[in-house]
Amino acid sequence: MPGPVDHRSRGWLSALSAYLAWGLFPIYFKALTGIPALEVLAHRVVWSVVLLVPVVLVLRRGPTVWAALRAWGRLAALASASLIAVNWLVYIWAVQAGRVVEASLGYFVNPLVSVLLGVVFLGERLQRVQAMAVALAGAGVLWLVVHLGVIPWLPLSLAFSFGLYGLVRKRAAMDPVGGLLAETALLVPAALIFLAWRGVTGAGAFGHGAGPSLLLAAAGPITTVPLVLFADGVRRLPLSTVGLLQYLTPTLQFLLGVLVYREVFTQTHAVAFGCIWLALALYTWDSLRRASERPPAPLSEL
Repeated sequence: MPGPVDHRSRGWLSALSAYLAWGLFPIYFKALTGIPALEVLAHRVVWSVVLLVPVVLVLRRGPTVWAALRAWGRLAALASASLIAVNWLVYIWAVQAGRVVEASLGYFVNPLVSVLLGVVFLGERLQRVQAMAVALAGAGVLWLVVHLGVIPWLPLSLAFSFGLYGLVRKRAAMDPVGGLLAETALLVPAALIFLAWRGVTGAGAFGHGAGPSLLLAAAGPITTVPLVLFADGVRRLPLSTVGLLQYLTPTLQFLLGVLVYREVFTQTHAVAFGCIWLALALYTWDSLRRASERPPAPLSEL
């Protein structure tokens, strides 16, 4: 039996691999530029289910998926599926439209949005440092609104759609892999109808060249593999560690947008990002401090 060091080392490797993969997502979706975002989303849904079914069977999570679905409820399942579809669609469109930096902002803001949603919907108490962090992030968003003259709908839609998705999933208490299978399965009928219509009209990209077809089919493993790695990492690492590692994803996306894709990053953006980064630093420090005050989990729970 592996010791706690090996256990956590594997957790680090799994979690880091997942966040690195998610951080490099813009490279994949950029390669699909020219294919409508809705079509890319439909393929992502279909190919994810194709790969998730055998994964769930191999991991022997089938019974837990069905049990959780029965407890979840039809409305909650549809809400969760709709929210993840909106999040995926907006993100794909953002990358293809050359707005990777804005998309990264959404995922920087997301942890603080989740804190706010917990206060509003779950009755969680907002601690002083957390309140300061949320206020700082709000100041950064307000700065963008005032100086750019528009509401930053793209990062806010990503942050709130994913935050609300997390809220629904928290109430469902379903494991990540099985939950994604349930959600994408609900979306499959609409995705197949849309792809069939695209194919009949001759507008679909799949089947018109090996390159685009392989890239679209790759949406399955690109979606599923990081999620399986993430689930393994969460199981083996303290949540405080996972919470800290999550910032790797938007950081990589931000660097890709600025350094590789040469997107606009003005002084106005720098001030807004500075406020949000400071807010995240406060939030992370407070989370780590609170985690250090809790008694360590016994080895039997690792």
